Amino acid sequence: MNNPTISPEARYLSLLLCAARAGMLKKAVLSKPQRGSELTRATAVVAGIRGTAHLQIETLHIDNKAKHRNLSLDLPDEEIVPVLLSLCAEFLRANLLTTVGDCELMRAASGKVTLLRADALQRALEEAPQSASPSRPLANDRKKAHILDGSEPFLRALDVSDRNGRVYDKKQAKFRQINRFLELLRDVENQLPATGTLYVCDLCCGKSYLSFAVYHYLTVHLGRQVVMEGVDLKADVIEHCNRVAASLGFDGLRFICGDVAAFTPAQAQIDLVVSLHACDIATDLVLGQAIRHGAKVILSTPCCHHELNHTLDCPELAMIARHSMLRQKLCDAATDAMRLLLLEAYGYKTEALELIDPEETPKNVMLRAVRKTSGEARIHNAAAAGQYEDAVRFFLRNSDDAQKTWLERLNTSI
Repeated sequence: MNNPTISPEARYLSLLLCAARAGMLKKAVLSKPQRGSELTRATAVVAGIRGTAHLQIETLHIDNKAKHRNLSLDLPDEEIVPVLLSLCAEFLRANLLTTVGDCELMRAASGKVTLLRADALQRALEEAPQSASPSRPLANDRKKAHILDGSEPFLRALDVSDRNGRVYDKKQAKFRQINRFLELLRDVENQLPATGTLYVCDLCCGKSYLSFAVYHYLTVHLGRQVVMEGVDLKADVIEHCNRVAASLGFDGLRFICGDVAAFTPAQAQIDLVVSLHACDIATDLVLGQAIRHGAKVILSTPCCHHELNHTLDCPELAMIARHSMLRQKLCDAATDAMRLLLLEAYGYKTEALELIDPEETPKNVMLRAVRKTSGEARIHNAAAAGQYEDAVRFFLRNSDDAQKTWLERLNTSI
């Protein structure tokens, strides 16, 4: 039960140790270091060492060196808690992620300390069946779990999962989709700035499942400070998303109603641009904005590809183009290939990746790009630019207007 005499920090650590010993701890993340601290971030997970469960603590220091310390969970609290209290004192924020729920410790500049969602987490830990014991040997090389498990508060707020963290049947595909998106982000997170506040944009954000997932991942799992903006044309959807963000305490996340093409980012340079299923040329608008504002990482999953399908004019490909299904597949692949060439022309290393099983949706290609160069956005790769121009002239052989539209993208992205 809640003890009003216990400090928020002590209660946070009590919940952490309870979850760890019950086999329910996913991760604890300490972020926002105090002024003058030698640390920049700390994490704690349960690891098996010589057949015994340990709390494995990793601290990242200002010289970018990481240090590790292992505390046996068989030790009494009076030996573990002082170590953890000392560590907590270095940070302004501590997130506790468990398989049955989360809580967050926040320390204001004034010194006031607040612990959010502790009561709900304590009840969940007390009511949940014990899935592990302190003596259970845990393997460090066990199979990697999904980043999200369904218990995250934002998933409940967006009606993806119920109050017990069970993902609704009709939202299983969406759940798998955003988990996979986060996994592909995790692969390149080291390409983002290592320190400071990250500026992120979700362009054509729609209902914003992805916006909330990316914000949660960056702030809770990575412990980063984030300013994130989602942009879409649907006013009612934007209003709803802003209400949900406020209810979750996602104070760095806001949604803007407007045209992506006319969007003016809050900062001159964007660190990360994400986009999930921006329809047809909306994906080209997203990529143009990302290039123009020097995004370091771009993750874009296109939706429908109508533009080239409607304007394709290439006699050499008539044998394919006369069959509507094959014509569409050809135009899908060609469109995304030309988008990747455009990105390469501006100095990005690119990949085309499978987002999700094609049996779930045919819209399963992700375009991932990482900026290789610094400085203002300009054409860095003349060879890729030349290939882009050649491809446009090949696919649109006899359509000058369509060629002009595609070739303008090579210059207006600056």
